[in-house]
Amino acid sequence: MSELILASGSPYRRELLTRLRLAFTVVSPDVDERAEEAEDGADLAWRLALLKANAVAARHPDAIVIGSDQVAECAGSLLGKPGTVERAIEQLTFCSGREVVFHTAVAVVGNEREQVRLVPTRVRMRQLTPDTIEQYIRDDQPLDCAGAMKSEALGITLTEAITSDDPTALVGLPLIAVADMLRVAGLPVPGSLPQA
Repeated sequence: MSELILASGSPYRRELLTRLRLAFTVVSPDVDERAEEAEDGADLAWRLALLKANAVAARHPDAIVIGSDQVAECAGSLLGKPGTVERAIEQLTFCSGREVVFHTAVAVVGNEREQVRLVPTRVRMRQLTPDTIEQYIRDDQPLDCAGAMKSEALGITLTEAITSDDPTALVGLPLIAVADMLRVAGLPVPGSLPQA
């Protein structure tokens, strides 16, 4: 059976993938994640997920490699990982009272197949006061999360509604799509029945 590799340095994706109860290793893809000119959030997430998977697959040609990327988009602006408290404050202030679309793409490369899926999640943000934003950032430290929001923690309190086909997509790895793609790639997922 092929080795399974997660092409990501994200602890959130690593934790999510453990839910499928598959043995896997983690290899950082080390790719340039900057957007290209006129690239929207969906296109950027799709391209980067595939780029990450292919970068690691090139070094591990006999493996099945999962690459994923998430880009938050609000009012036509792309929101990456803030990295600093100041940038997190800017992002959440900008998103206050608006809808943010988290474009989560996943790619599975291996066994002579290349698959990519995009799972968008729409998040309607509450009206946020400066005090609420600063308190949230202090408590949740979302500096490594797209759009400065951890929905799996206190970030959920900043929202009015979340709409998605897969609740794990917002955290960074859409497991419904991953399980299906791994089956197509020939890797049995525990608990799955064979395809008819």
